[in-house]
Amino acid sequence: MNIVLVGSGNVATQLGRAFKMAGQDIVQVWSRNIDHARELADTLASEPISDLFDLDKNADLYIISVKDEAIKQLAHELKVGDKLIVHTSGSTGMDVLEGSSTKIGVFYPLQTFSKVKSVDFRLIPIAIEGNTPEVASTIHAIADRLSEKVIELSSEQRKALHIAAVFACNFTNHLFALSQELLSEQNLDFDLLRPLITETASKVQLNDPITMQTGPAVRRDQSTMDAHLDLLSDKPELKELYQKLSQSIVNLHERSQG
Repeated sequence: MNIVLVGSGNVATQLGRAFKMAGQDIVQVWSRNIDHARELADTLASEPISDLFDLDKNADLYIISVKDEAIKQLAHELKVGDKLIVHTSGSTGMDVLEGSSTKIGVFYPLQTFSKVKSVDFRLIPIAIEGNTPEVASTIHAIADRLSEKVIELSSEQRKALHIAAVFACNFTNHLFALSQELLSEQNLDFDLLRPLITETASKVQLNDPITMQTGPAVRRDQSTMDAHLDLLSDKPELKELYQKLSQSIVNLHERSQG
């Protein structure tokens, strides 16, 4: 299968590597910045382009992997007839691709990506969608070449999945960063928290997160929470965040108990 990558960022980089390892040909990599296109294309033995006029119109699959706000404009510029075109966004509807082809869909790998750290796509859930059952079946078969976990979701379901991923990944990582700042102020190393983080992540692999909740909020340990809030008195934003998260824990556990 011949594939054109429209984009050269983190997702495009990891998808390109995964498809290449799966025996597929990446024939072109597009980016508005030709240096970015060339950087990725060189690793995939493909052609770098920065002008959509040079787009290969004979590829089997076109993957738009750019910032969400750029998808609509690119889809408007791309006209590939009856060739399959997909985007990789978690929060953008499939309909944004209408008019670019008669065969449109979504290929959303649920993972956090960087250019420098390789990932095992076999373990990554891929949410797919197609504008017809036949297109969905084709995209499913393509995704099966990379992952053992392929699921067909509607655009609304995928948006919910994406929001959940933001809570589970992006917000959690931000809390790690805030924790690091607090430790640094006392000349303490973030390494002290790594075993705790690893154990917490490990437990939710086999159990429901709500049943694994620990800490003063779920215990209703108000004296400990008051002591923490006192320590955060000179950090109003963190104090407010601590209060809201603690209350959210209390509320969730009240709802779960009936």
